Order: sequence, then structure tokens, then C-alpha cells
Amino acid sequence: MKAIEMDHLTKYYGKHQAVSDLTFSVDEGEVYGFIGPNGAGKSTTIRTLLNFIFPTSGSAKIFGKDIVTQSTVIKQEVGYLPSEVHFYENMKVKELLHYSAGFYHNKSYKKRMNELTERLDLDVHKKFEDLSFGNRKKVGIVQALLHEPRLLIMDEPTGGLDPLMQHTFFDLLMEEKKKGVTIFFSSHILSEVQKMCDRVAIIKEGKLIANDTIENLTKNQFKKVTILLSEGQTLNLNVDGIIQQEQLGLMLTILFRGDIHELINALSKEDYRDVVIEEPSLDEIFMHFYETENGGVEVGL
Repeated sequence: MKAIEMDHLTKYYGKHQAVSDLTFSVDEGEVYGFIGPNGAGKSTTIRTLLNFIFPTSGSAKIFGKDIVTQSTVIKQEVGYLPSEVHFYENMKVKELLHYSAGFYHNKSYKKRMNELTERLDLDVHKKFEDLSFGNRKKVGIVQALLHEPRLLIMDEPTGGLDPLMQHTFFDLLMEEKKKGVTIFFSSHILSEVQKMCDRVAIIKEGKLIANDTIENLTKNQFKKVTILLSEGQTLNLNVDGIIQQEQLGLMLTILFRGDIHELINALSKEDYRDVVIEEPSLDEIFMHFYETENGGVEVGL
């Protein structure tokens, strides 16, 4: 079963188009990254999925249920962590979590709550207004996981967490993945996405410009070629598949997508000191899609 299905999902704010014609799906049990800069439409997409705002056109389903007409049922199966966590300021953390748990059918949540707050080193006796940004995020994490949802939707989940707590958080996510929980999260930190996700979607100005597995994006589709030149030497290769090349000092860096044998054949006719061919990082691929005039090419759609 598909955990999430979007069919031409579009959202306007007045005349401004926030997301446009999004069509893709997330498999059950998958960890799916949703990346793009501020204003790209990530949070709008998430809020639309959760029925906090209505789509202008198109539709979406979660576990086969319509996000608008069946949102109440859907919310029983979804855990949501927003980028900024807001609760009643005067309530203690323990009171907030008990209150939140009351909205779900899981009545055996207390053991789970104690386990999560202990692992996240969260003081449940403090009032929410007295918590730092990082500790507020911890409350949001516990609240999202408390009712043991089938789907986790997370918007910039590690913002405010120190490196040690980020490690604990990702351990929790991996444990959820092993249980078969689907995880859909947006992030600016692409190393997180590359580490955790099975697939990733890249969104630009509300439009989907890439949707593929991490392996295909970083291994099969692209190669990063670094060439060490001699003093005073310049090199400008003309080979099909070169989509970006930049020389800084003696270092020529090429982002390549094509038949690597053709590139190697072209390099064999040139004079240079050394060459390294490796997989690019997700950051480098992301920057390629964002720096090209038309947003790059769509892959894996």
C-alpha cells in the first residue's frame, strides 16, 4: 500500500502559487526526504497533507484515505512534528503529553512516554514556557511518537537539537523504520537526508524537479570528477554528459551525467597531474538542480 499519494496537488494563496501540480507517492515503510530551500513549498505541502489548509486543486491520500474528507481518521495514524513546536505555555510537559495522548486511541501510552522522555533527557516537570527551543522540539518529538503512528511527518525535525541529541533522534527514527513506520520529512541539512532516506524529492518554487532513490541520484546518475592540473594550465572539456565544470586554481571539478567511458577517453588525450572519479554528495546534486536556469531535469518521476 502507498502511505502517501499526491495527484496534481496544487495550492494557491490568493494569486501566489505555493505548490504546483505535485504528483508522487511514498511507499509504506519508506523513509522519504522532501528537500528545498525556504519558500520552496515544503511546509505548505505538509500542511495540506495534514488538512490544516485545503488544496486549491488536485488531491492526496494517506493510506488510501482522502486527506480532506477522511482527515479525522487519518490523524489517528499520523504523528506530526512541526518545525516550531507550540503548546500551552503554562502547562507542564507531563500535562501536555497526557493531554495530547487523550486525542488518540492508544491507552497504553504512559510506558512509551516515560521511555521517550528519558531517552531525550526531557524534564517533564517544567512548564513549557520555561523550555529552550531545543527542549520544546523534544516535546514535539515525544508527542509525535507517543501514540505509535503508522506515518511520521516531520518538518525540519532536528532544528534546535544539539549533535548528541540529533544522534539519539535518528536512532529513534531507525527503530521506527524497523517497525515498518513510514517517515516523511523535510530538511535543509542534506547530510541527514542522505544518511536516512530511501528516496528523495527536490522541490523548487513549488514544483517537483527530482524524485529518485538516493543511490540513483548519487551513484548511478552522476559522477564527480576532480582533475589536478599543472601550474598555469587550463582545461575545458567538451564531452556529452558534462553538466557543470569549474576550475579553481589547479583544480578542475566536473559534475558528469553520461557514459563515463567517453569522459575517460577524452581525458586520455589530455595532459594533467591526477584525476579522481567519485560519487557526488546530495548537496552537490541539489545545488546543480537549483543553479540550472530551468531547475534541471526531472528524474525518476
